[in-house]
Amino acid sequence: MSKIRRIRDFQHTFSFSSQEQQFNVFHDRFLKSDLGRIYRAVPWDGMVSALGLKEAKKGPKAIFSPRGKVALMFLKHYADCSDRKLVEGLNGNLDWQFFCGIYIGTDRLENFKIVSEIRSELGGKLDIDALQKVLYGHWSPHMEGMNAVTMDATCYESHMRYPTNVKLLWECTDWLQRLLKKVCRENKSAMPRSKYLKWKKRYVSYSKMRRKTKKKRQALTRALLLLTEKFSLELDRWEKEYGLSFTVDQYVRRAAAKKAHAQQHALFHHGVRPEGRIVSLDRPYVRPIVRGKEKKPVEFGAKVHKFQVGGIGFIEHLSFDAFHEGIRFRKTVLDVQGLTRTKVKIVGADAIYATNKNRKFATGNGIGTDFKRKGRAGKHEGHRKKLAAAITKERAARLEGSFGNDKEHYGLKRIHARTKATEILWIFFGIHTANALEIGRRMAKARLAKAA
Repeated sequence: MSKIRRIRDFQHTFSFSSQEQQFNVFHDRFLKSDLGRIYRAVPWDGMVSALGLKEAKKGPKAIFSPRGKVALMFLKHYADCSDRKLVEGLNGNLDWQFFCGIYIGTDRLENFKIVSEIRSELGGKLDIDALQKVLYGHWSPHMEGMNAVTMDATCYESHMRYPTNVKLLWECTDWLQRLLKKVCRENKSAMPRSKYLKWKKRYVSYSKMRRKTKKKRQALTRALLLLTEKFSLELDRWEKEYGLSFTVDQYVRRAAAKKAHAQQHALFHHGVRPEGRIVSLDRPYVRPIVRGKEKKPVEFGAKVHKFQVGGIGFIEHLSFDAFHEGIRFRKTVLDVQGLTRTKVKIVGADAIYATNKNRKFATGNGIGTDFKRKGRAGKHEGHRKKLAAAITKERAARLEGSFGNDKEHYGLKRIHARTKATEILWIFFGIHTANALEIGRRMAKARLAKAA
């Protein structure tokens, strides 16, 4: 390795064009980095085929090839930064350019929205099961212990403000009022009279209060319910009488606002707790997930049930609606056996899975678990306790540890995507970027051992 020097010491003689002249030198350096290990670990052709990506035959040539689009999603979670900073880094980082299969040279990418455009394109094509089969097929030679599986669920939260009934109703009222105002302005008609400005001031004052009394909350809720209903009915009247048309996004938001109003009206006036409660007008698909944690009893985002084989995690089920992970024990075991073509002999899962039905299934199929024993101790109780302790340690250290690793280092602490499809894509690539780095390190270790 040559000595590292300061650019200012030889800035008049250093040639940046050497990136082209010494391509192999720079590329070999890239392959030795963690990003290069991910690059070696990803089955690019299989993923491109599973996503159904092809080069466009008509029109100008895209900046990113189908392979480059997939690489950009991995790079997004490896860098764990915003789309704007990702594009800025791509302009100046040669390793990132190698990873995405482009060479920018003296040019610059200015449009950072290209990342979200690619994310939206891939989100509509994502098939989690098909892609995970491709990944497993490529990674399986570097995985051990296929007959042992651990499983658990976690919530990957969406990036949104903490929802309350008053905040939700104000979002609906404010958005419907702005839409109605736009319609009236375009049709040169006067806005219908309302007390919107009065209650806007009161909402701002209420928001600044440290102690929000029940009396003020009820008065504000009642007024916002009336305003939301009034603006919604006015828009319906304009659409019916004048044949106005709205965009798809506006129709979706109007439907979400109507549903939220109906839910909050029933809750406020009749005490009926809503099913499928809407907590955000921007993300009407997000539901409250009750987790029961001390610091965070309720989370808002996608609940993901994962299983881990050979230290590599895969998504078994993903839903924005709450579900009980205990009922997915049998299906997870069968899915693992279908994926690995190996009979599962050991399963690690926490106490929520230890139902009589799951115990019966595990016993009937000769599967060892770390469930707490019921009834009398058998003659092999000492052996059973050692096995259960080893399984619990593996699950707590590796599977639950991967949840924190994904959230802290691979962009899954808060999901900043704006649609349901792109949120699912975000979670998928965040999880498998961590997996790809682990497999890449195993591959590098095997190459060193073989060379020695």
